[in-house]
Amino acid sequence: MIRFLLVLFSILLSSLLLGSPELALAAEQTTSAATTPAATQPEAAPQPEAPQPEVSTTPQSTVLDLYKQLDAIADKAFKATNEGDFRTAEEYWTQIIEKLPQTAAAWSNRGNAKVSQNKLQSALADYAKAIELAPDAPDPYLNRGTALEGLGKWDEAIADYNHVLELDPKDPAAFNNRGNAKAGLGQWEDAAADYKQATQLVSDYAFANANYALALYQLGKQDEAVRKMRNLVRKYPQFADMRAALTAALWAQGKQGEAESQWVSAVGLDSRYKDVNWLKNNRRWPPEMVAAMEKFLKLKA
Repeated sequence: MIRFLLVLFSILLSSLLLGSPELALAAEQTTSAATTPAATQPEAAPQPEAPQPEVSTTPQSTVLDLYKQLDAIADKAFKATNEGDFRTAEEYWTQIIEKLPQTAAAWSNRGNAKVSQNKLQSALADYAKAIELAPDAPDPYLNRGTALEGLGKWDEAIADYNHVLELDPKDPAAFNNRGNAKAGLGQWEDAAADYKQATQLVSDYAFANANYALALYQLGKQDEAVRKMRNLVRKYPQFADMRAALTAALWAQGKQGEAESQWVSAVGLDSRYKDVNWLKNNRRWPPEMVAAMEKFLKLKA
């Protein structure tokens, strides 16, 4: 995973040691003429009889000041993201990009903020820049795959997830997301295999387990799917997705009382599960699961 502060620090450190353009950018933040690069100043004749004390031009303090400034902006961006204010988060990442455009993590994170606002094409441009800057980092590929899924470009998304797995063969998110993309293509056996692999890598990966249960239901393994749904609801009582899925599955099994009980909890946690279109197009439940929910909602009405 790209860790913003480590990436940022490494760039600033490289600037300090190698005199990269980012260091020049940092130097421009100060008002002292003493920080102007020596190459731009005419050389003064030496004065051996009365040497002047050399004014410090060390860039360490300037670099560290810039680091602290960008660190503070990044904290604000993450805070805005956690609060669901993705427009503000995007603005903060833009500030960082303007100050230090070589920071791949800032481009990738701004892409994430755009995806959350459904600015998918613009997000793709940010991910492409992040990949250009950090071609061996898995996060931009993983994030770009999510945007490509949003555009229904399943094969392109799978290609990105495959590349993530080439870089990190044990990335559970790549397996889960590749499962989502394969599900988009209707390849439910392959999707289930990817979800299962994700859960084997991280046993408490809640959404991978949920996706696996839903895939099993689609494949006609309803009893196994219901067992997994029950286990997830016991482990995560606030998991609306599994309570709603369990509602539909139990109703289809003729267990109306238990289904209705699960439904009360599900819609109390998230009312979007009443919307079949949302289930199909946003949450992207498999067809059999959506059909079971439609039957429940019609009979319930």
